[in-house]
Amino acid sequence: MALRPQVVGFALLVGVLSWSLLGCSETERRKTELLIKVDTKAETAEDNFSLGQIYENQGKWGLSIYYYDLSLRFDPSQRDMQAGTVKSIKDSGDAAGAKEAADRAIGQVSQSAAQSLGLAMAFQKLSLDDYALTCYTQALTLAPNSSRTNMKMGYYYLSKNDKQRAKEYLARSFQINPGQWDVADELGRLGVPVRIPPKTGIENKAK
Repeated sequence: MALRPQVVGFALLVGVLSWSLLGCSETERRKTELLIKVDTKAETAEDNFSLGQIYENQGKWGLSIYYYDLSLRFDPSQRDMQAGTVKSIKDSGDAAGAKEAADRAIGQVSQSAAQSLGLAMAFQKLSLDDYALTCYTQALTLAPNSSRTNMKMGYYYLSKNDKQRAKEYLARSFQINPGQWDVADELGRLGVPVRIPPKTGIENKAK
């Protein structure tokens, strides 16, 4: 675990003014602004998450993990932040630590289909496919008749070019809720004939 960076507000303020004169990059300006907020305890979960992203992009894994973890202390339900923490640990070369963090996050949502689905989507956005699939499966176990969860699982498999499994889950989603025009269109492109009910003027959304 990285130690909290020793930040001096006055020095940071001088740095901001100096960088503005020297034409410092926008990223460095943004990072300094966020560090000032942290130093004055005026930061939000999103501020710490942004710092985690900046440090991750700079390859400073210890700082990245530290700020991702700090953001979770503000709001443990932030799924993007949880996924970001796992990715940062994994990218630092600590596969075991990443798995431990992922298992902990997955366990925290193990009683909620909606939260499992949210975490699955967050993992998928960061190409953490094994963890994403675990969460999608968990969400479906908790809510097998959710058209939205079946739809998301179908699109997950479609993104992996597994068209057969994509068909199965999208067809299941459409069977549960036949008012999904986007799912019907996708099934049509996959060669699955569907009967679309007449439009009612109100688009049905997946449950």
